[in-house]
Amino acid sequence: MIAIARLGARTLDVLRGFGRAAWFFADLVRNVPGALRRLPLVVSQVYAIGNLSLVIILASGLAVGFVLALQMYYALVPYGATESLGLIVNLSLVRELGPVVAALLFAGRAGTSLTAEIGLMKAGEQLAAMEMMAVDPRARVLAPRFIGGVVSMPLLAALFSTIGILGAYVVAVGLIGVDAGNFWGLMQDRVDVWRDVGNGIVKSFVFGVICTAVALYQGYETQATPEGVAYATTRTVVISSLCVLGMDFVLTALMFSTP
Repeated sequence: MIAIARLGARTLDVLRGFGRAAWFFADLVRNVPGALRRLPLVVSQVYAIGNLSLVIILASGLAVGFVLALQMYYALVPYGATESLGLIVNLSLVRELGPVVAALLFAGRAGTSLTAEIGLMKAGEQLAAMEMMAVDPRARVLAPRFIGGVVSMPLLAALFSTIGILGAYVVAVGLIGVDAGNFWGLMQDRVDVWRDVGNGIVKSFVFGVICTAVALYQGYETQATPEGVAYATTRTVVISSLCVLGMDFVLTALMFSTP
C-alpha cells in the first residue's frame, strides 16, 4: 500500500508539473502581442540569443557537412551513384540534421543562458521587485526573450544547413573530385522548396518554441539558490533535447509519410 501511495503521489506531482507548464506557456503566448510593441527589447534578445550563437552553429554545420560528404561518398561508391551525393547531403541537412542538430546546440548554448539569466534574476529578487512595482515580469522579461528565441532558431537552422552544404561541396568537389555539375544539378532538380526546405523551416520553428519555452520555464520556476539555478540549467538541456527528438519523430511522420 505504501508503494502504491508513493506512486500515486509521484503521479500527481508530475501532472501538477504539466499543468503549471501549460499555464505558463499559455500566459507566455498571451503576452507576446504586448512584447512586440517593445521592439528594442525583442531586437536585443534576438542579438543575444541568435547572433551570439552563430559561432558554434557555423562551426558545427561546417564539420557536419565535411563528415556527411565523406560518409555518403564512401557509401555510394559501391553502387556507382556518386552523382547523387549533392542531393543526399542537401536532403539530409534541410530535412533532418539542420533543424535537429541546430536545436540541440541551441538548447545547450542559448537555452542554458536563458535559464541561468532568469534564475539569477529570481535569486536576486529582481522578479519579485518588478511584481511589487506592478510590473508583470512575464510580459517585461520573459515574452521578449521568448520571441527572440523563436525568431532566432529558424535562422540558425537555415545557416547550419547552408554552411553544411557548402562544407560538403568543398570536400566532395575540392578534395574527392566529384563533378560540380552533378553535385548541384540533382540538388536543384529534386529538392522541393515547399516540401523539403519549407518543412525543415517549420521543424526549426517548432523546436525554437520548445527550447525557448522550456528554458524560460525552468529559469522562472527554479529554486532561488545557486544549486537550484545549476540544477535548472541541467534540466533545460535534458528536457529540451528529449522534447526535440520526440517532436522530430512526430513531425517527420506527419510531413513525409505521404509521397
